[in-house]
Amino acid sequence: MRPTDIDPSERPIVLIWELTQACDLACKHCRAEAEDRRHPDELTTAEGKQLLADATEFGDEQLVVLSGGDPLYRDDVTELVEYGTDQGLRMTLTPSGTASLTSERIEALASAGLRRMAVSLDGPDAESHDGFRQEAGSFEQTIAAARTAREKGLPLQVNTTVCGETVEDLPAIRDLVADLGAVLWSVFFLVPIGRGTVLDPISPERAEDVMAWLAEVQRDADFGIKTTEAPHYRRVALQRRQDGAGGRPPMGQQRHSSSGDRSTGITAGNGFAFVSHTGEVFPSGFLPQSAGNVRETSVVDIYRNGDLFERLRDPDELSGKCGACEFRFVCGGSRSRAFATTGDPMASDPLCAYVPEGYDGALPDGAPETAD
Repeated sequence: MRPTDIDPSERPIVLIWELTQACDLACKHCRAEAEDRRHPDELTTAEGKQLLADATEFGDEQLVVLSGGDPLYRDDVTELVEYGTDQGLRMTLTPSGTASLTSERIEALASAGLRRMAVSLDGPDAESHDGFRQEAGSFEQTIAAARTAREKGLPLQVNTTVCGETVEDLPAIRDLVADLGAVLWSVFFLVPIGRGTVLDPISPERAEDVMAWLAEVQRDADFGIKTTEAPHYRRVALQRRQDGAGGRPPMGQQRHSSSGDRSTGITAGNGFAFVSHTGEVFPSGFLPQSAGNVRETSVVDIYRNGDLFERLRDPDELSGKCGACEFRFVCGGSRSRAFATTGDPMASDPLCAYVPEGYDGALPDGAPETAD
């Protein structure tokens, strides 16, 4: 099933399960503030299998991402991948670039049915990447794992964090993504939670430039590009395509377009759900408000019927300039960043530089004073 065929009120496009918060790295942006030990209240293997079985109720080939921390800290990862695959789920994994990511483990995961592996690259070389990840050797181990995945025929995704420390390296990272033969480059725009609160975000104006550049890269690249916690990339790309029409959304492109495609990007709670290592269900790992626990309620029921999730899926609940924006059905802003900066998940996203025409209300910190 294509993502554009999915009704995000009924099922997430992406369901993430944080297997553990344990990790040998101490990355500067880590939302989980991971440490090198496991939490005693993590979901057990049996509870995890029940979660995966419940997730099949979302529909055919639900995408599940096993994340962390470092999911390889658990010795049941391959078993969980195989179980999820047997249940008809599309199982993917985001391991950390450490010594645990061996060619033998990658081969075992591929044999168990893993559909994609995602690695993180936050610099184009060892000095920059290892400095960001705060672990010598991480770059070399990540590159080796990426090449092993390609050798095993396992599709590769590369994740990159955008902040003041990494933004200048994006062109060089793009070249590395291409060299590794990745199928997707996921570009994450920093949300200030966890360790990430000490990092410098880029300005809204710089974010606009980066997104315009990404749209140019996408035009010629052999790999796909998606943004994480920056749904206004869709607005930027749409404005570029519709420049002759003043950059306004085409008539009828609200909620769903006339072709049946989803017109909104994936945002917290709207096409996206996150299950923590202890079973709490969040709209996103970067929006840590629990709507329930899978030990008590099915993840399907929480996603479809939880008050927080329903509110996040309603563009009319947005406030500030996001609520007044004509692009709210194709963008909606980062609900995680709004929550991290204001405590209100429905507030305006401070990373967005766009001001709706005629809007004269309050602007979030970091937004420009006048419309584009």
